Amino acid sequence: MKYKTLLCLTVILTYFNINAQSRAKGLEEKVQQLTDMTSKQSIIPLNFNKFKEYVKSPPRDYSFIVMFTAMAPSRRCTICQHVYDEYLVVANSFRISPSFSDKLFFGMVDFDEGSDVFQMLRLNTAPVIMHFPAKGKPKPADSMDFERAGIHAEAIIKWIQDRTDIPIRIFRPPNYSGVIAFAMLFVLVAGFLYLRRNNLEFLYNKQMWAAIAVVFCFAMVSGQMWNQIRGPPFFHRTKNGPVYINGGSHGQFVLESYIVAILNGAVVVGMILMIEAAGGVKGTDINRAQDGKRRRFQSVVGLVLVCVFFSLLLSVFRAKTQGYPYR
Repeated sequence: MKYKTLLCLTVILTYFNINAQSRAKGLEEKVQQLTDMTSKQSIIPLNFNKFKEYVKSPPRDYSFIVMFTAMAPSRRCTICQHVYDEYLVVANSFRISPSFSDKLFFGMVDFDEGSDVFQMLRLNTAPVIMHFPAKGKPKPADSMDFERAGIHAEAIIKWIQDRTDIPIRIFRPPNYSGVIAFAMLFVLVAGFLYLRRNNLEFLYNKQMWAAIAVVFCFAMVSGQMWNQIRGPPFFHRTKNGPVYINGGSHGQFVLESYIVAILNGAVVVGMILMIEAAGGVKGTDINRAQDGKRRRFQSVVGLVLVCVFFSLLLSVFRAKTQGYPYR
């Protein structure tokens, strides 16, 4: 009986040892294959079979960041291209980063090549960036929220570091378009001032500086600085047509900021017309009568502008802030 027990224990230990060795060997081969693919291209294209083998199936001791997208022109997903460009910057930066290791890989599933993956994960929208941890299943926080975080590479890297504790340094290709544009603007302004060097009275024009200040305020109030920081798409295309107003309070489109600036500008113009119309009337009786009619017409136009465009501005606000009770 004693020998039988020892024999059973020996068989069990041998089985588990062989199983552990085979799992370790399988993991090593899988990591080596992924490393070889990453050396060729930083983002690994995944279909249904590759997704199951490298992302879902054990053994796995590495994290996988996967972007689910629809890049085909027939899908008309404008934001997909924007997100892919930033995602590619992140993947390329990680490949040449000092923190590069075989504990993190980047992949992409296109809908036309991996629709089965979309169905398996119950995804009905794109783009989506998900983190598949080394152990366990993805949690809600493992899906990146573009509306809150943005789509820039810096935001993606911060989100990845929160998930994996792996720091990534951004390496962007040099872009001199901003420097060239600023230099051209400086040359044009300097040249204009040189040509008008004997007649610079326009620099003391209060109306001109007031208009510039108002335009600057419109740009800031409408969210132009947010556009520069977050880099949102110009607008969004859907099956039902283009969408110009983002439905959430944590995001906006570039065209939406222009719409808000125009509405604010129309309200201000209406206020200015009413203020000017309220001024005193001077001159003869005939001039007073004519001027009075003009001022009444001006005040009516200003009142209509304020009421109509302020109402439209509130409509935009209600569309972005659900539950806003006032009209």
